Amino acid sequence: MPKCSFTVRWIDSVILPDKGQLDYFDSRTSGLGLRISSAGRKSWFVMYRHAGRLRRYTIGTYPALGLTHARDKAKELMHESAMGNDPATDKQVNRGAPTFGEMSVQYIELYAMTNKRSWKEDQRILDHDLLPKWKNVKAHEIKRRDIISLLDVIVQRAPIQANRTLALLRKMFNWAISRDLVEANPCTAVKMPAKENRKDRMLSDDEILIFWNGLATASMSELTRLCLKFQLVTAQRKGEIIVAEWSEFDLNNGWWTIPSEKAKNKLSHRVPMSPLALQLLEQIKSLSGESRWLFPSSKGDKPVLDTSIDHALHKNEAKFGIPPFTPHDLRRTAASHMTGMGVSRLTVSKILNHVESGITAVYDRHSYDREKRKALDKWGDKLTKIL
Repeated sequence: MPKCSFTVRWIDSVILPDKGQLDYFDSRTSGLGLRISSAGRKSWFVMYRHAGRLRRYTIGTYPALGLTHARDKAKELMHESAMGNDPATDKQVNRGAPTFGEMSVQYIELYAMTNKRSWKEDQRILDHDLLPKWKNVKAHEIKRRDIISLLDVIVQRAPIQANRTLALLRKMFNWAISRDLVEANPCTAVKMPAKENRKDRMLSDDEILIFWNGLATASMSELTRLCLKFQLVTAQRKGEIIVAEWSEFDLNNGWWTIPSEKAKNKLSHRVPMSPLALQLLEQIKSLSGESRWLFPSSKGDKPVLDTSIDHALHKNEAKFGIPPFTPHDLRRTAASHMTGMGVSRLTVSKILNHVESGITAVYDRHSYDREKRKALDKWGDKLTKIL
């Protein structure tokens, strides 16, 4: 087989064979060859040995793949061969490997939609920043440097969103490992790109009064006002409150039973309704009418959007005139005030329906009903005095 030092000029002017094809080898780069056909097609390939057998690996066509890149690729493949790997076998495996786009579809459909109320936010992040860049890239080919480069771009635009993107990628790749779609997580050892403030915001007595009274003239619907009040009074999660249905309430005995499929930890949760909570429920019922939802959407038989409560509160920050806070901070406020009044942390944990460990935890779900009612009644009394 002819051997010469490849140059661009030589490749462009080489005489085509009369028929069939002819292989040339580069004298400067071990293993690199160029196959030239009578039709004018010029294809790069690499010849190497694996387990004593001569192997051939096609790496691209000229001029789409230039001489410099062909040499770099040849050196890379020869190094792989020297390490005992077989690039041709790896290429066959790679053909069946899922792309990032295919992996993301499986993640959303098989995991997120079933296990995460916020799966639509995952899909939004994918559509906005991840799929445009990596949709057709093999998932296992995404490396740590690719993750870091992408986050460096996002953090310039939206620092906290960069953190959320990294959290999603880390979750997706861990899930993909559990499904044997990839073997490694490229997010390993990647640090959060933006610093976040510690989540310890709670409202003081004075701030509670300002917030509650400010709701009367805030730019939001009456049901949204009541939703925020109900969260402060009951200390429950916003996501569980907005999807609450009247069938879950025993108003005569003052109980709200959050079913397991709606609870974050997938365990049914009983919440005692204080007198103040029952007063709010009467107001909510007068507005929700015949709907099965406490907080129905104006667009069909469904509850309000999770994000609508956040947006309404954020839009009225200036009106309240106190440091910004989120709906979740109302839940933290209730919990912090209860512990400050002498309620045990264990009882508050039961009220918050935090995840518990140990086999007895499953059988201990209702053993604190009396303590929970006493604590929430006490919290309701304090709120009444503040207001």
